[in-house]
Amino acid sequence: MRAPQGTDTGRRALLAAGACALAWPAQALPARPAWPGASVRIVVAYPAGGVSDMVARALAEQLAQQWGTAVIVDNRPGTSGTVALELLARSAPDGRTLVFAAATAVGLASASVTPVAGVMRTPMLLVGTSALKAADFEGMLAEARGMPGGIRWATTGEGTTGHAVLQRIEQATRIPIVHVPYKGGGQQLNDALAGHFELLSTNVAPLQLQALRAGRLKALAVGAPQRLAALPDVPTLAQLGHAQANLDSLFGLFAPPQMAPELAQRINAAVAQALRAPAIRSRLEAASNQPFEGSATEFAQQVMREAGR
Repeated sequence: MRAPQGTDTGRRALLAAGACALAWPAQALPARPAWPGASVRIVVAYPAGGVSDMVARALAEQLAQQWGTAVIVDNRPGTSGTVALELLARSAPDGRTLVFAAATAVGLASASVTPVAGVMRTPMLLVGTSALKAADFEGMLAEARGMPGGIRWATTGEGTTGHAVLQRIEQATRIPIVHVPYKGGGQQLNDALAGHFELLSTNVAPLQLQALRAGRLKALAVGAPQRLAALPDVPTLAQLGHAQANLDSLFGLFAPPQMAPELAQRINAAVAQALRAPAIRSRLEAASNQPFEGSATEFAQQVMREAGR
């Protein structure tokens, strides 16, 4: 799989910045009563309407109640999440600007960030549309072998988890695949339902599950440690013999570089409390997502692993 241009250099820079932030002098943090003191903005790196946006908005509601201030959600999609992260890198490390994004976006970004709090692990769902005649994964491979120019596979963008899955399956099978990148899941799902391509990789979410139950899409595989309770008959890619492509996504909150570690820990604790709220738990469970549990340091370590992947 070809690494995105600048990935290694950018990843080393931003992860080094995140690690350095953990050692930033505690004196840089304002006095405890002064924070947040004003509205907080969560920049979502994806379009409105997807599962990431819905979870980010539910999280913002919970944080606003805890902090007693407005928490504003601002969607800034583009370039597989790097638009939002580059905006973040230009913001002050005062905890009032955060980005909700996947760890894969951090691996692509050229800007430095501080991992603050993990939110969820999201399974990858591979489905076929009405343009695909095959009913299962092996049938899809057989159909793809006979397609001039290659089968069309839509993802939510270059360098995303879905794109990595596509590339690893293409490498393993030597079957040509045409990548169809989108900026997010909303338009991708609409075009999938219209049969504009044969395959799409997407996050598991209520709308996708509804389309599967209605027979408008057909589930071929999931990227997850084990089969999903919501889709017990759908095998993981590892079970299908493609362990190297059995990938899920890690999402969380990121702050500008050089954030004081005490402030990162305070936000991390607030997010952990919010994730225990039934309003968020129900949204995560409905989409077969697993809430992340761990400190800011543990989240940063996971981000490093994801970015390296």
